[in-house]
Amino acid sequence: MAEEKETPDGTTTLHGTMTRLVPTTEADLDLLAGWFASPDFVAYWGGVPLSRTEVAAKYVGRRRPRVESYLVLAEGAPVGYAQFWYADEAEGGIDLVLQPEAQGCGLGPDATRALLAHLGGELGWRRVTVDPVRENVRAVRAWEKAGFRQVPSETGELLMEFRFPSS
Repeated sequence: MAEEKETPDGTTTLHGTMTRLVPTTEADLDLLAGWFASPDFVAYWGGVPLSRTEVAAKYVGRRRPRVESYLVLAEGAPVGYAQFWYADEAEGGIDLVLQPEAQGCGLGPDATRALLAHLGGELGWRRVTVDPVRENVRAVRAWEKAGFRQVPSETGELLMEFRFPSS
């Protein structure tokens, strides 16, 4: 089971079995700007490399509390980026991207389970959605391993959801 630890700034570090998710900060900008500038890293994250300015605006915690951003660590080393965002007080979405060399090792489902434990436990969410690119078969399988199921979408794009059991 995932454990949580609140940091001095009120954000929460999440712990999976193989991963640890730490809130991003301005100090992570160089790392994240490098990742999001790489075509391999953004292949299924919009497909277009992002500028340092775009990364600074979106991925180093400047959108808190509406969007919570995390570095995904494995064995203490950063291997990816994750975020969750609120649709309302009891549901929202997750986005997750791993470095190519960190894919296929079970890290994505592990980080997702840590996020779900936080969202359903600490925050009391009822439903979480993800919208992977349909052609990203590896990601679709990873979301399924974490408990997500495909559901109809208004746009025809792939939409997957995780519903927490009713209490």
